[in-house]
Amino acid sequence: MEWLDKWNERYNSEEFAYGKEPNLFLKEQLEKLNAGTILFPAEGEGRNAVFAAKLGWKVSAFDISIEGQKKALQLAETNNVNIDYQVGELQALDYGVNQFDVIALIYAHFPANIKSLYHRILNTYIAKNGLIILEAFSKKHIDYVSKNPKVGGPKDIASLFSIDEIKNDFPNYEIVELEEKEINLNEGYTHNGTGSVIRFVGRKKEKNL
Repeated sequence: MEWLDKWNERYNSEEFAYGKEPNLFLKEQLEKLNAGTILFPAEGEGRNAVFAAKLGWKVSAFDISIEGQKKALQLAETNNVNIDYQVGELQALDYGVNQFDVIALIYAHFPANIKSLYHRILNTYIAKNGLIILEAFSKKHIDYVSKNPKVGGPKDIASLFSIDEIKNDFPNYEIVELEEKEINLNEGYTHNGTGSVIRFVGRKKEKNL
């Protein structure tokens, strides 16, 4: 599978592709919250999951890449924390309805043909009043990455995000924050330079739609 090979190849080196420090937007959001249960989809090499575990969160994570899992577990051990990290596609994993207080989607760019499906599945795993925290490249980012490939991100517009897509995929959320923003990235050797992102924090309403 081309998708799987790409990520195993990216993570199959000693260097951490996105660095070992957490994403800044995630860090800012988690530091406001009391620790609970959190899920990191497409977590790669574990920088964000390990950060959350150090804050006292009970951390679950998954990715399709066994190489990503190896690096993440190594990083967790170095930091003396535990994370539950599964490898596989979402439908094959055993997460439960209302299991998590927070799901953090940090550059979780699933293939365009499944991303809305994945969002709908993930929605069922969030407890009432739980949060989605998302940062990912916006559709405008296609112009940034064409000028500077070092900033990273998908090069097909369908895999990128728009504010309307977020609203459609997560209709049963109170919007705490939702904006499209130009930011400067300095994350490992793969996210470097100016890019355009969507940032979203949403609180799940009591009634599932």
